[in-house]
Amino acid sequence: MEPREGIPGSSPVRNILVVEDRPSLRRTLARILREEGFAVEEAGDGAEAIRRIDSGGLDLVLTDLKLPGADGRAVLRAVRDRDPHCPVILMTAFGTIETAVGAMKEGAYEFLPKPVDPDHLLVLIQRALERRALERENLALRDRLAGEARLPDIVGDSAPIREVWDQVNRVAGTEATVLFQGESGTGKELFARSVHLLSPRGERPFVPINCAAIPEGLLENELFGHEKGAYTGAGEARPGKVEAADGGTLFLDEIGDLSPALQAKILRLIQERSFERVGGNRPVRVDLRLVAATNRDLEERVRAGEFREDLYFRL
Repeated sequence: MEPREGIPGSSPVRNILVVEDRPSLRRTLARILREEGFAVEEAGDGAEAIRRIDSGGLDLVLTDLKLPGADGRAVLRAVRDRDPHCPVILMTAFGTIETAVGAMKEGAYEFLPKPVDPDHLLVLIQRALERRALERENLALRDRLAGEARLPDIVGDSAPIREVWDQVNRVAGTEATVLFQGESGTGKELFARSVHLLSPRGERPFVPINCAAIPEGLLENELFGHEKGAYTGAGEARPGKVEAADGGTLFLDEIGDLSPALQAKILRLIQERSFERVGGNRPVRVDLRLVAATNRDLEERVRAGEFREDLYFRL
């Protein structure tokens, strides 16, 4: 099996606990994960897993739902009590999927049907660890902000900066789409993160993407993901940044550089809160807030026919 690009693996090494009562399957899963560069610990039942969870230091837990003694939902509750941001992936045999969905409502990241597809497993782990990293980043920034009163201390206390922070505080509690305009290096992403962190969505993911840093041919896929078979080499469906931001905030940096085709897709996302993956024809609904930034004069680009007027006004 070829190593996956982009799966957080060796710097730093991610620690995964595999909980499975069938020794052969447990060893197989552990081997697959170790080959991908993860540090793996094993537990054969729920009680053993809970003892290990209480020690902390785990980045992800992969557990069977049906276990002797304490079951997978008990393992999930132990993880949620010890580290609410540690993702838990539940493995489930046919016939227990309804129970697994109930566990997801209790905070499980995802469920994985048995027999386990190694490729699907690794994709899920990649997504889960990326989400954990985003949540940790957001928590760190929340600690830096430490409340509204200290926000101006981060980037200065001039009158213009205080005015921007006042605007941030006013819009943060709303669901309004927000656009920051200004030269590069003026802290637009910090302001965008602050809008997110001071909002009711502050505990959910903040997902940034720089629209000018990714070639146009790749940007649509990065934003919206793709379906299996969408193009040569697309052996698995993959969600994009938009789905990663579900429940939280999507930050489109340098939105003024979007192509007309992608401008139309972003407009639909704002209006309908839905989109289609590359190669798909099924609308995917998301609940997110959009915050954007640009160093370009969008009014001038609208007059020049380079930026959609309807999108500009929605922003």
